[in-house]
Amino acid sequence: MKIMKRFLRGIAAVLGFLMLANMQALAGQVNLSAAASLKEALNEMTGVYAKSHPGATFQKNYAASGALAGQIEQGAPADLFISANVKWMSYLKKKNLVDAPSIRTLAFNDLVFAGATKQKIKRMNDLTRLGKIGIGSPKSVPAGEYAMQAIVKSGLEQALAGKLIMAKDVRESLMYAELGEVDGSFVYRTDALMAEKAKILFVVPANLYTEVLYPVALTVSGAKNADAKSFSAWLKGKQATAILKKYGFTVK
Repeated sequence: MKIMKRFLRGIAAVLGFLMLANMQALAGQVNLSAAASLKEALNEMTGVYAKSHPGATFQKNYAASGALAGQIEQGAPADLFISANVKWMSYLKKKNLVDAPSIRTLAFNDLVFAGATKQKIKRMNDLTRLGKIGIGSPKSVPAGEYAMQAIVKSGLEQALAGKLIMAKDVRESLMYAELGEVDGSFVYRTDALMAEKAKILFVVPANLYTEVLYPVALTVSGAKNADAKSFSAWLKGKQATAILKKYGFTVK
């Protein structure tokens, strides 16, 4: 009987140690939910931050801003949310899922049309000569929403209706152009700068769409995470700004 009690106490001690170790491992974890177009810049930023903050770890989730907002609404773990437009940040704010005082603008971007086509495409009206055009789904992808604004304001909605190929996020839209599955795609300047085959054919006139800005905020749970708050504050500094500019973003 004594042997059994000792055995059980030993098991309990081991389980307690494992639980404590697991809690300690998660203590410095920050769950990031960010627009797909920020992937490379954020990967570098989190790497730089981790070097000067031992123990800090990141769980990163990159996708279309609308998809991320939906995940957060459904209870997905997220300490920091970075959207590619104001719409989805406002959506979560109305749902009381982000910490309102922490909302600010992280960076800005530009919308471009990129592709590997040999046709001379230099302006919006030239798009009518193309067969297939990549665009992020406007319902959940900010880049797609900006593109549709430009298309409608240019009076090309009907002319391009049968040519648009929807993508789940801006990176997939760029991939379509890279693989030649479309003649060109609407993407951000920062995405196009990383392309190997697709080149920027023209910059979409800024007066045709809403300014592309990236709002960032702590979620309600993130506001209680000291590591998330620390990283959010670090994003305002010189190191983070330099990295964003390196990848083509504008910081004002």
